[in-house]
Amino acid sequence: QGENVVYTYDVTWRYSETAWASRWDVYLSEDHMVPAQVHWYSITNSILVVLFLSLLVVSILVRNLRRDIAGYNAMSALTDEEKEEEAEESGWKLVHADVFRPPHTLPMAFCVLVGSGAQIGTCGMVTIALSAVGFLSPARRGSLMTAILVFYMLCGCLAGYVSSRLYKSFRGRQWQMCTLLTATAFPGLCFAIFVFFNTILAFFRSTASVPFLDLLIVAAMWCCISIPLVFLGAYFGYKAEALSYPTVTSTIARAIPEPTFFMKPSVGISLAGMVPFAAAYVELFFIMTSLWMDQFYYVFGFTFVVYVILLVTCAEVTVLLCYYQLCAENHRWWWFAFFSSGSTAAYTFIYSFFWFQSLEASKMLITYMLYFGYMFLICSGIFLVTGAVGTLTSLWFIRKIFGTIKVD
Repeated sequence: QGENVVYTYDVTWRYSETAWASRWDVYLSEDHMVPAQVHWYSITNSILVVLFLSLLVVSILVRNLRRDIAGYNAMSALTDEEKEEEAEESGWKLVHADVFRPPHTLPMAFCVLVGSGAQIGTCGMVTIALSAVGFLSPARRGSLMTAILVFYMLCGCLAGYVSSRLYKSFRGRQWQMCTLLTATAFPGLCFAIFVFFNTILAFFRSTASVPFLDLLIVAAMWCCISIPLVFLGAYFGYKAEALSYPTVTSTIARAIPEPTFFMKPSVGISLAGMVPFAAAYVELFFIMTSLWMDQFYYVFGFTFVVYVILLVTCAEVTVLLCYYQLCAENHRWWWFAFFSSGSTAAYTFIYSFFWFQSLEASKMLITYMLYFGYMFLICSGIFLVTGAVGTLTSLWFIRKIFGTIKVD
């Protein structure tokens, strides 16, 4: 103790015939890490899940909807006396006067979450696609993170547009607050948690801490580029015509009958995320390994396919569950659709607890805080993306089916 220890090392430079542009091929091939058959197994597993789910959705919805629409339209052609002789109507047509009623709980927050999800989802799609075709080369360190920040800011226009169109269809009046929350809610949460962890890392004098000047640059980009773009998108969203609905909403909301156990919204929400998670969990393992074990991950072609499959699966599951909720005469489908597809993030967060055991991390408190703090942010982004996809797909589906029937 108390003695200085001097460490030395030698570096030998050797000439290589391999061109600089080709030196990353050894990592791109992944022959020394994970066989390509594992990724193909992941893709095959995901495609089989989507095909099975698609066949299930088509067989149930198309058959039932065709029968329902034909029966409803035939019923509308009868006279009043004939209608009284027919059996009492049942099914999703009964909620035609309430199905497009705005959410009874926090409609502004709903618009903010959907707009933020559309922004993150589009940013992720563009970034992964450009990485897959080779525009974001691994030879340029930091190019992926820079691209994510740039595309996220540019997609702020989409976030403002989507949230404003929804909020206008809900006949909301506080559009300035809605736009401001869309521009600051999720980015503010991410920035606050990042600054908190970065301060702790700087206190421990860790090399993982980010310089204060870089934090100011990110904050300036957020305030001077991202927020104005969100307001620009909201401006065009409020100037556009309001979403048109095929039915007229009544003044008094219809009472919702008591559902059975399996038709309760909480049961559907808790089970809905299982199928999308099962379609992507194999590739998720490699992504988690690259994030937390400093291993290379540059098979973005597989990532893009799995990402698309994840979104398609969320959309199909949500549409199917919303259809059954409407058949049970439950017209409060807005938040149900968002939480049903967004529950995939809950399964991902639970999976992170089991995966943490294989990390063999240190027992320091900061290790647990960093891991679960950043996993919480990642799962929050997944929650917003999948929730927005499920909500917008369900909105399109419900507008379509109610536009095909004749309502008195």
